[in-house]
Amino acid sequence: QVQLVESGGGLVQAGGSLRLSCAASGLTFSGYALGWFRQAPGKEREFVAAITWSGASILYADSVKGRFTISRDNAKNTVYLQMNILKPEDTAVYNCALSFGHITYSDPAAYHYWGQGTQVTVSS
Repeated sequence: QVQLVESGGGLVQAGGSLRLSCAASGLTFSGYALGWFRQAPGKEREFVAAITWSGASILYADSVKGRFTISRDNAKNTVYLQMNILKPEDTAVYNCALSFGHITYSDPAAYHYWGQGTQVTVSS
């Protein structure tokens, strides 16, 4: 059974940085894409970033471009989200997700497995 476990969330002041990790286990296949989404209280789930298996294709939401960087280590079945210059509006629960597809997807419906999420809180 595929499981995704996020870590690295926490409380940080505006302008600070955090690095999220998401480790996948139970995988019997490769070539999958990975993505990060977030959901703030009272708001809909929002796409943050996605990366293909090779890392050749990466997609970011406009709201995080230039501040966040997604990367992956396929040997460790792990995807990372480096978040810099954090803003209070980045406060949310961040989830990683896995898609059987081979391109970067911003639509949550394209993802087949989801982690439980990690809380990121940015104070002003």
